[in-house]
Amino acid sequence: MTRTRRPVVAGWFTDDVPEGDFRLLGTRCTACAAVFFPREDSWCRNPGCPGGGELVEAPLSRRGRVWSYTDGRYRPPAPYVSDPDATWEPYTLVAVELAAEGMVVLGQAAPGVRTSDLAVGMEVEVVPGVLNEDEEHTWTTWHWRPVTRPPASPEPPAPVHARVAEDPA
Repeated sequence: MTRTRRPVVAGWFTDDVPEGDFRLLGTRCTACAAVFFPREDSWCRNPGCPGGGELVEAPLSRRGRVWSYTDGRYRPPAPYVSDPDATWEPYTLVAVELAAEGMVVLGQAAPGVRTSDLAVGMEVEVVPGVLNEDEEHTWTTWHWRPVTRPPASPEPPAPVHARVAEDPA
């Protein structure tokens, strides 16, 4: 049986796109440039907005920096979906600062990422994830994953400054 992919919350992220194109989707006020996530489709929530402009969809930055993180060692209550008969697996929550948008976005870390793998200020990227699967659906969401970089090349050795004796002639 083939499961249908369904976003946990429609309109909060792109779905069925290659991983490199995956984005969270917020909205931006055309009057004050404030960005909102979760998205706001009714009115500008910025109390300093000069007139409440139109709210347009705004893909958020794919990368940000870890602002805070913790682990969830308990089974959360509904509406979180989990099998009460399954062994509980702790998960990692990450709060990520998106500098360009001036906001912090919370989400789960990608599977296998533990708190010991994270540090405040570390660069992470948003990737597609799966929250749950049932007989009919694969419920999709977003996860944060550390950005891996190739090892830095060693710095060239410092130049050696030799003192040259003056020619007495």
